[in-house]
Amino acid sequence: MSKKAHQQDVTEALRLLLSESKASTQDEIATALSKEGFELSQSKISRLLHKIGAIKVNNTKGESSYRLPHEYRLSHELADPLTSPIYSQLVINIAASDVLIVIHTIPSAASMVARLLDHNHVELEILGTLAGDDTVVAIPKSSKQIPGIMKGIKQLLG
Repeated sequence: MSKKAHQQDVTEALRLLLSESKASTQDEIATALSKEGFELSQSKISRLLHKIGAIKVNNTKGESSYRLPHEYRLSHELADPLTSPIYSQLVINIAASDVLIVIHTIPSAASMVARLLDHNHVELEILGTLAGDDTVVAIPKSSKQIPGIMKGIKQLLG
């Protein structure tokens, strides 16, 4: 098996594992993947989780697990704020300068938050976003609108 094929297989095995919501720690992931024939170090698992956009969330019982919110029919968890406060769990802080808005998130959550903001860019009156691993920069259409944009972002993110 080629290295690329192996990488695709282990990535798909990880996605399947997370879609079944059976992994709350990286050790559990390593054990489950080992049973599937994939021996991975903790650092490799961490890189794969980051690569596929996995995040750690709490369910209604307070139990945490790694999840893939944009895949495997989990988008409803993100779309309906009445059924899941997932975004409020991802955002650490929202601040603004005279010209930009910066949103700090938990590690690996910035792209998901940025996607939501970009999806709502017209209502929020932002031009777009830039996302790193744990930081989103929102670019307002007008710096004069920053207080209103901040209010809209806070409402959207919960």
